Amino acid sequence: MSLLGNTLRFGSMTLISRVLGFARDIVLARWFGATAATDAFFVAFKIPNFLRRLFAEGSFSLAFVPVLSEYRQRGDHAALKSLIDATTGSLLAVLLLITGAGMLFAPWVIRLFAPGFIDQPEQFALASDLLRITFPYLLFIALTALAGGILNTLGRFALPALTPALLNLSLIVAAVVFSQRFGEPVKALAWGVLIAGMLQLAVQLPALARHGVLPRPRPSFRHPGVRRIMKLMLPTLFGSSVAQVSLLLDTLIASLLIAGSISWLYYADRLMEFPLGLFGVALSTVILPTLSGLHAGGRTRDFRATLEWALLLGVVIGLPSAVGLAVLAEPLMVTLFQYGAFDQQAARMAAMALVAYCLGLPAFIAVKILAPAYFSRQDARTPVRIAVTALAVNMALNLLFVFLIVNHLADGDFGHGLLATLAAHPGAHVGLALASSASAWLNAILLWRNLRAPGLAPALPLVQVTRVLLACLGMALVLLWLLPATEVLQGMGLWGRASWLLLGVGVGALVYALVAAALGMRPAQLARPVNAERG
Repeated sequence: MSLLGNTLRFGSMTLISRVLGFARDIVLARWFGATAATDAFFVAFKIPNFLRRLFAEGSFSLAFVPVLSEYRQRGDHAALKSLIDATTGSLLAVLLLITGAGMLFAPWVIRLFAPGFIDQPEQFALASDLLRITFPYLLFIALTALAGGILNTLGRFALPALTPALLNLSLIVAAVVFSQRFGEPVKALAWGVLIAGMLQLAVQLPALARHGVLPRPRPSFRHPGVRRIMKLMLPTLFGSSVAQVSLLLDTLIASLLIAGSISWLYYADRLMEFPLGLFGVALSTVILPTLSGLHAGGRTRDFRATLEWALLLGVVIGLPSAVGLAVLAEPLMVTLFQYGAFDQQAARMAAMALVAYCLGLPAFIAVKILAPAYFSRQDARTPVRIAVTALAVNMALNLLFVFLIVNHLADGDFGHGLLATLAAHPGAHVGLALASSASAWLNAILLWRNLRAPGLAPALPLVQVTRVLLACLGMALVLLWLLPATEVLQGMGLWGRASWLLLGVGVGALVYALVAAALGMRPAQLARPVNAERG
């Protein structure tokens, strides 16, 4: 397989989904703004989405793909199909129990994840109702992740990468066509989420059937492969999803802050997720089955070479993405979202959070690349230890940064009480984004350091990193000089804003490429792992 080719195919399909995601967020911002109702929806959506990333795309995929790759290496199709059937049945049984419990105990789940809603009875009731609708999304999307893992192991990356576009299309249709037919318009979005889960699973089934691996669910927790997957899943619940736990903690604390804070963080996270999903997730998804196969074949040199290639590509793409997003943070928010109910204040607050997230974007990408080095070798203990450490630091920094920012904004006056002060000052949400970025760097550094003992720690050539840094500097200076002031952009219409933004993105990318090329960087240097065996 061509690693770069598969990464580009996965990335191109993801690009379609991400562009539709931006269209979705523009529609949501214009139709609903950043209000208590949207905060309720984002919490109700984030909870099953968090569990999806934690269990389905995180823990389960990282445990399932290496075991599935090993079964495939044996060349026994009957054994492979037996594993798929047993895993599907067992996963479905667990999902039915979790989904039922989540719907039944929705108010208690909201109390746990958004305690700030408790003192707002209408918002709390709305969030509980929305969660009952969105929670079954977990069942369908987890089975979708299983189907995607099977296809990825077979070397099929395009369809699983394109499938998330259905969620964006479903939410756009729900907002534009059906929202006014509900007494509470955001309920249409909740139904859109549920329908999207069904659609995403349905479109993958024909592809599985064509390859002869369409699952026939047969629960069997005693199947040797299922037992190995379960054994690997327990610790990887932590090791694969520190970033997701951090974001959920952000939501919990943000529910105590001024109304709109959850929505500001959501829109900032959405923009930060664009390069992370486009490149970080693409690289992680493509290299996991490759690393699993290399480890199973004892090809240590190629294992490390593949990891170094992925990390270098992550730096070449991740650093300019972070710099570009930070410089263009407010123009992006103004151009994409500042229409209708999403006002100037919301754009500014969301832009501040985006800048803070950008500080950690290279680390988020590095974690996506380094984690498969452990899971492909079925080593879950090390990332668990690292994850717990990073998560503990994130929790402490959340509290520290929010307190410091609020203390500054309130001039140290907490006379009306801590919670009242938190809920009265916009800007404290930035501390949550800063804490997430800091913990991501800690996670990435510890993951890299613990690969040194087995001789697998990837080394980045200093000359290449220097080229990237200088090219990023040149790009940032040109963007700061080129783009008009935010106030000027706000006075333009949609097409005027979009024209300036597209000009900035295009010129920035061109300047980065030209400076990097002038310093000696060539595309051929990124085409394949340098020390990989040819054949």
